[in-house]
Amino acid sequence: MSITTLLASALTARASLIAQVHANNTDCFRVFHGTVEGINGLNIDRYGDAWLVQTFHHTLTQDERNEIEQALKAVCTLPVVYNDRSNKNSRILNQLDDELEGFAKSEQVMQENGIKFTSQLRHEGQDPLLFLDMRVGREYVRANSQDKTVLNLFSYTCGIGTAAAVGGAQKVINVDFSSFALTAGKKNAQLNGVESVCEFVQSDAFPAMRQLAGMKVGGRRNQKLPSYPKLSATQFDLVFLDPPRFAKSPFGTVDLINDYQSLFKPAMLSTKSGGTIVCCNNVAKVDKQTWYDALSRCVEKQGRSISAYEWLECHEDFPSFDGNHPLKMVALTLG
Repeated sequence: MSITTLLASALTARASLIAQVHANNTDCFRVFHGTVEGINGLNIDRYGDAWLVQTFHHTLTQDERNEIEQALKAVCTLPVVYNDRSNKNSRILNQLDDELEGFAKSEQVMQENGIKFTSQLRHEGQDPLLFLDMRVGREYVRANSQDKTVLNLFSYTCGIGTAAAVGGAQKVINVDFSSFALTAGKKNAQLNGVESVCEFVQSDAFPAMRQLAGMKVGGRRNQKLPSYPKLSATQFDLVFLDPPRFAKSPFGTVDLINDYQSLFKPAMLSTKSGGTIVCCNNVAKVDKQTWYDALSRCVEKQGRSISAYEWLECHEDFPSFDGNHPLKMVALTLG
């Protein structure tokens, strides 16, 4: 089946969604989720005033690019940026003409439910500064942050923290190791006039979480520990934990398949009794129920309980084969 046919089908399936998000002041969403909709590794998104086409397995031919561009411009005439990320390291391989390259590297502003976010389709990192499948997480946090203290771990560009602040949070602490990501996060706070509510801590998540939980800061065997910001033990009304799939540092290893508990335990201990921790796991092969059961056991081992829980399901612009999206999110209310 041709790209034109598949994309037309995807756009038809999203017709009501697109009308709804426009009504909700949203101009960033997915229009083609290739893994499920017919072309593995091809994603097409609306990011504010541009269409973003990305490939992660195969490079598009010029004819294929032309087909996609014609279909998208029939919906809305915007610049179409193509990022070929089919190399193993996911870095962008292709060059654009000078004008489009300049546009792709410039700072843009987009909206999600009326919240403004900075966007840049090409920059020193890999992704365009906001993960669109996390929209439901930002919506949940915004709706549940009024007068609360919020801890946003692995915050990236602080989309969750910004949503919390817009939702009326009393205080938001965003923690991330990347100064580039936190700079974008500060811009997001400023765009929405909530910078006075938000704090930004550039730190490896392990020492930050452990200090906030009142635990000793340790490291991996035979690793010399670098310096890190000193934080006092603190508990929060709402904690958001969204780690990457795998990462190593002198302080520990992030491994969402084999050792989610090393992240969850200190984050959970930083959550007040009666508070909520939202946990995310983006590894497709991790079974939803098995993961939840492991979280429950960890809570019980600390002498605490889960008084309520809620699964947060990705919106329909991110379809899955069986209703189980690779990104799993659960909000746990803790006793």
